Parts: sequence; C-alpha cells; structure tokens
Amino acid sequence: MKYALNNGAQINFQIKRQIDEEREEKYTNLYTVNKLFPDENPVSALRKELLTLTVENYMQTVKDLRFPKRCEMREFGKVYNGDEDVYIKIRVELLGQFGRATTFIMSFHYAEKAFTPDMFPYRKN
Repeated sequence: MKYALNNGAQINFQIKRQIDEEREEKYTNLYTVNKLFPDENPVSALRKELLTLTVENYMQTVKDLRFPKRCEMREFGKVYNGDEDVYIKIRVELLGQFGRATTFIMSFHYAEKAFTPDMFPYRKN
C-alpha cells in the first residue's frame, strides 16, 4: 500500500455510503473525516494517514463478499486524540485503470465497538 501511495496511486474514498443512512452519524466516514481533519482536503488527509499505518495497526484481511473476484480488503485500527478508535478498511489494486494503482477506502470512521488488544495480531505488548 505504501509503495502504491508513494508512487502516485489514485485514492477513491467513499465519503457517502448507502450503509451510512442506517448508521448513527458519528460512525460515518463523512463525520469522522470532518471531525479529524476539518481544515484539510479529505483525500490528501487520508493519503497522509494511510502512510502512517504500520503492521501493528493491522487487524485482518477479509474477502469482499459482494465482489468475490476483486482483491481482498485489509482492516486496520488506529487511535486518534488519545482515545478515539478509528476503523479503516481499504483495498489496494495494483493494476488499476490505465495501469495506475488505486487505493479504495471503504471505511474510515469511528469504531462502533472499542478496540481490544486481541484484535491486533501483530501489535507488540
């Protein structure tokens, strides 16, 4: 992911998602990005944030059940402002449109359930 982002990968961010219509506003992508990065371009802020992720932020890899032929998705968790858990789900497609890598950010929102240490298989104690 970092290689793709550092080499001009396009970012597609789902700022408004159909699933968010059923969700409490605090747990939507739009709300979270506006709260965490109020004075920044959302795509620029997310590019910067994705570059800070480490293996210790990694939670799991999941298959896309809606599009089973697409690449798997990676789930990460990061804490902001000391105690605000943010759930991040991305897909990186290295051979995107016209040969450009593309990073799809499906989720970047406050976590509905607090993170626990067992959710992070590579986190050091």
